[in-house]
Amino acid sequence: MNLRIIPLLFLIFIGCKNPEKSSPVIDQSLNITPKPFNITKGKGYFKLNGNTSFLYNDESSKLIADFFIEKIKTSTGHAFSVTKGNDIKNSIQLIKETTLNFSEEEYRLSISEDNIKIKASTDKGLFYGMQTFMQLLPFYTTNSQISFPIKIKALDIEDKPRFSWRGMHLDVSRHFFSADFIKKHLDILSLFKINKFHWHLTDDQGWRVEIKKYPKLTTIGSKRKNADGSYHQGFYTQEEIKEVVQYAKERFIDIVPEFDTPGHAIAILAGYPELSCDQKEYKVRNLWGVESSILCPGKEETYTFIEDVITELATLFPYEYYHMGGDEVPKDQWENSIECQKLKKREGLKDEKEVQSYFMARVEKILSKHHKKMIGWDEILEGGITATTNIMSWQGEEGGIKAANEGHDVIMTPSEYCYFNFYQGDFKTEPLAFGGYIPLEKVYNYDPIPKEIEEDKKKHILGAQGNVWSEYTYKDETIEYLLYPRIIALAEVTWTQKENKKFDDFLNRLNPIYTILDYYKTNHHIPLPEGPTSNTIVFTDSISIPFTTTHPVKMVYTINGTNPTQNSTVYKEPLKFTKTTDLRIASVLDNGKMSSIRKLNVTKEKIISASSKTTELSKGLTMKEVKGYFNTVNDVPDHTNASSSIIKKIEESNTTYHWGHEVKEENFRAVFLDGYIDIPEDGVYYFSSTQDQVWIADQLVLDYKTPLKKHPIESSIALQKGKHKLKIVYLNNIAKGWATDWNTIELKYRKASEVDYKAVNEDMIYH
Repeated sequence: MNLRIIPLLFLIFIGCKNPEKSSPVIDQSLNITPKPFNITKGKGYFKLNGNTSFLYNDESSKLIADFFIEKIKTSTGHAFSVTKGNDIKNSIQLIKETTLNFSEEEYRLSISEDNIKIKASTDKGLFYGMQTFMQLLPFYTTNSQISFPIKIKALDIEDKPRFSWRGMHLDVSRHFFSADFIKKHLDILSLFKINKFHWHLTDDQGWRVEIKKYPKLTTIGSKRKNADGSYHQGFYTQEEIKEVVQYAKERFIDIVPEFDTPGHAIAILAGYPELSCDQKEYKVRNLWGVESSILCPGKEETYTFIEDVITELATLFPYEYYHMGGDEVPKDQWENSIECQKLKKREGLKDEKEVQSYFMARVEKILSKHHKKMIGWDEILEGGITATTNIMSWQGEEGGIKAANEGHDVIMTPSEYCYFNFYQGDFKTEPLAFGGYIPLEKVYNYDPIPKEIEEDKKKHILGAQGNVWSEYTYKDETIEYLLYPRIIALAEVTWTQKENKKFDDFLNRLNPIYTILDYYKTNHHIPLPEGPTSNTIVFTDSISIPFTTTHPVKMVYTINGTNPTQNSTVYKEPLKFTKTTDLRIASVLDNGKMSSIRKLNVTKEKIISASSKTTELSKGLTMKEVKGYFNTVNDVPDHTNASSSIIKKIEESNTTYHWGHEVKEENFRAVFLDGYIDIPEDGVYYFSSTQDQVWIADQLVLDYKTPLKKHPIESSIALQKGKHKLKIVYLNNIAKGWATDWNTIELKYRKASEVDYKAVNEDMIYH
């Protein structure tokens, strides 16, 4: 042999062996989410390699093994063998022992040098044990495939959930989302041990599930004509429903369908108006809010319809709980209905609240024929409920407390903690959401068992769920932005024992959580830089601008007109400016992913002098109206010669407030308010409004460019004490389900040094 080859062969040998010897031992135990009941570290590690096999001891366990073998193959390209057998080395063993004194979802995961064992008394327990094991592996990465061997730290995990109901709700009526989108998120939710998916399939704005006996529910009820003439439509075929249900079943998620009754029923009445008390022509509602036309409990055909629909739903959704709504039921029609008044007399019902209770009790009887349990929103408590009715408490905790203390099972989802369509940061900084404010920390610190629950009644709190209503979520990405990571915080609330929860610890685990969310290509939320509530910041001499985030995250910025990158200057303290600057700032995660960029115009201005032509002014503003429907201010024709009147208060210009009900077409118009505003002292002022335009001192201060004008915008201007020209323009129209009528017509102001806004009142306006 050529001796010169020997060193080369030696180097090759060393090169082949080094990767395995030098590969680090992975210890992700501190990053598991939701946090397990107990973790004990062991000695050594298990080496996962191409020869590792899965073992199972019954056929249902094999299905779980196959499920995870396929998931691991996606990241490694390797399919593990799976066999039925006993304890052997270098194996992942799924051991189901029905004799174990474990709760239904409890498991024990043990990792030693020889093997990995997951023990449980049910398939659910084995599944959750494997989901925990998956978080111990470096598989959730957007990089190239993972190579063997993988060394996993030896440990022992004992784990079980605090609550049996760990849920997420999605409204697909206001906006429709595809079956594939639902499946994607069932995959993510199951990883974090969410086990209920509440599918809100019907409402005033659309019916989303095929019912063969009533085809008009989808041919008519699934289509909505919007105010701008466009259509929103979509529904799930029964085959699609079955596919999603099977997909969820494989991930041990129960799907809870919601068939909303007796209110939120216009999509039903559009196809079947005979089911209302006031039979007339109905159209699928294109406004949000509450509709006064509802199902008629005094007609027997209403119950026939409900039974027929439930009969078909029962073939699609095999789980025990069905949600039948019961929320936001205006009872005007019932009060004026001959059929309903006869029902009251016949059944001895004292008022319309008891009529609703009668209705819900009959619906529950229909469900019981199919061996289903009924859930209703907490409003159904008002007239009394049956002993077997379950309550979902959304208006607050009060309904849940009352129901639980009376012995009813309850799912907590109070809007102030669990409505994930609410803002998670400052609404003037965040993208459009419904309203409210629920940051991540507030979700995490929620306890589903209020202190008012009696000790022996705490068992009736089944758990909690996060709700996403979709009035203002038009896209898949918007749902994801609102949902993550708040739903994962709630997953920990409902799984992890209360004494094991710490928000700072959860924050430490966010980075691996973000990695998982990136693996699934989600548009998850990153806290935005907050502080200035306007992106236009005026100053006269110098200014200091502080920034913060809803929970700690690095911020980077530029002041040269370019967009920041992850390597830009890191924000550490308030930024000081003495000249006009184009400031851009964003948040950046440890993995380099950035939030959207806030672009702020920091503008140095001279104070604007007050008008000198104000000697003969009177109180109030001049109002001109142009009748018609206008999408933008530019659509309004010349209004110079329009009829005019004088108003004493700004809010007097709106006389058509119809929150929750109809908006009359004859009230559509454009309104122009002209005059002067009296500024009390020199300074920089911020103005806030939901109106289309606000001009002050001939400058366009507020310009609401987006069509949906739900929440106020603000901007600043430097003004001298005295009177300045004022012009307010607003359009009475409908955009994306929101009617301008529902806004209070007002203009608010504050000095730059102040925090709270005040309304511009009648003492400040002149014409």
